[in-house]
Amino acid sequence: MSARARPVRRIVIVGGGSAGWMTAAAFGRALAGQPHSIALVESEAIGTVGVGEATVPPIHEFNRYLKIDQAEFLRATHGTIKLGIAFEGWGGSDHRYFHPFGYLGVEMSGIHFHHFWLRHLAAGGDPDHGPYNLETMAAREGRFAPATRHGPVHHAVQFDAAAYARLLRSYAEDKGVVRIEGKVADVRLDPEDGFITALALDDGRTIDGDLFIDCSGFRGLLIEGALQTGYTEWSHWLPCDSAIAMPCEGTGDPAPFTRSTVREAGWQWRIPLQHRDGNGYVYSSAHLGHDEAEALLRSRLPGAPLADANRLRFVAGHRKAIWNRNCVAIGLAGGFLEPLESTSIHLIQTTIIRLLSLLPRDAIDPNVIRRFNRDALHEYAVIRDFVIAHYALANRDDTPFWRDVAAAGLPDSLAERIEAFRATGNILFEPGDLFGPTNWYAVLTGQGMRPQSWHPIADGLSDEELATRLATLRGRVAEQLAELPPHVEFLRRL
Repeated sequence: MSARARPVRRIVIVGGGSAGWMTAAAFGRALAGQPHSIALVESEAIGTVGVGEATVPPIHEFNRYLKIDQAEFLRATHGTIKLGIAFEGWGGSDHRYFHPFGYLGVEMSGIHFHHFWLRHLAAGGDPDHGPYNLETMAAREGRFAPATRHGPVHHAVQFDAAAYARLLRSYAEDKGVVRIEGKVADVRLDPEDGFITALALDDGRTIDGDLFIDCSGFRGLLIEGALQTGYTEWSHWLPCDSAIAMPCEGTGDPAPFTRSTVREAGWQWRIPLQHRDGNGYVYSSAHLGHDEAEALLRSRLPGAPLADANRLRFVAGHRKAIWNRNCVAIGLAGGFLEPLESTSIHLIQTTIIRLLSLLPRDAIDPNVIRRFNRDALHEYAVIRDFVIAHYALANRDDTPFWRDVAAAGLPDSLAERIEAFRATGNILFEPGDLFGPTNWYAVLTGQGMRPQSWHPIADGLSDEELATRLATLRGRVAEQLAELPPHVEFLRRL
């Protein structure tokens, strides 16, 4: 495919939900006052997957871009604060660890704190690294404020995805985005180069466009249904292919973190919102029947159910190209990684920003498409490895599911990371990766891995100096923690 004159002025988004309306809002903001039309086609008769979401901290960057302040966002979406994820049973049946946001300690002498911490452990030090991370301690005590006198409290949010979509729809329509109610009956292609030229709706209307954005969910109506892009699946390493989601009444004050609990054929989430709790069981249908999974989830709900179960089927992986011809897939249409680390909304966000940064004006250039796909698929693979690490190091063999997981092996890229950490204490990551040293350290050590060594620079401090610095860091975290009000009090102030 070579670039040819195809000015991009008419942008058509297919599908609503979080992906569609996040895209519409961002494009409406970016192209305000430009000679572009932006239309979003969706049908009230077609449901969205949104079952309640937990996120990662970059959601704040997206909302700031739209000039949506945090209080407005939390009020509109019944949101709560997320300081990290509590993993229960992942390092063994009675084991629990916390994966926090923010940073563990501070860099010293040009290397990451965890190298000094590994030296401290080898000398018989207290293995609890929580007192060196403010977000961990705030989660333990149920406290939160956006910042202390010493800096920000790193956090994400837990929110009602359907309410977020409604907020963004209002925002997008105010920016000139036109919503079109209808079902797509046919996708028309240019016989010369296979580009999409128009959508035919089931009532006879035709929607012409220059750039089409597929937010149609798992169906991939445009990217797969029309363009037959193909799919790369990772079910060998991530065998869970189903989920049962069900909201229930909240019990007590909402916790400022998400829970992930190991179950017999997968894991269960609990996401506390202001008005309810979100719950779900992610499982492998090869190891557990759908009806049995629903019954097990119901039996484990912390409160009375508020709605019928929502059943989802999926395959972990991604389209072989996220951008194909003049179609870009965003959200579930592009790929899916189970919500173990709450990355779905983030992948929507980064795809939108990546597309906006490379948005064509007068022609869709294949070189731009190749760069876009290279970066998008790399991002999927890096996050995939982080998710697989939880399974690979779960240290469980009590059910057929977990025995099969243990026998699945590792992608080469993840094996390299794990072996480097095991041998040297080094965490291999690249600038721009979503998950950095604190994240990898929390998960790898949380699930029982202890490196055999550490960076030699960490030996440069005397035992007394290291003890003094550790005490100073603990004191700083304790001082910051004392400034934070209860999480529920922060929510009441909204």
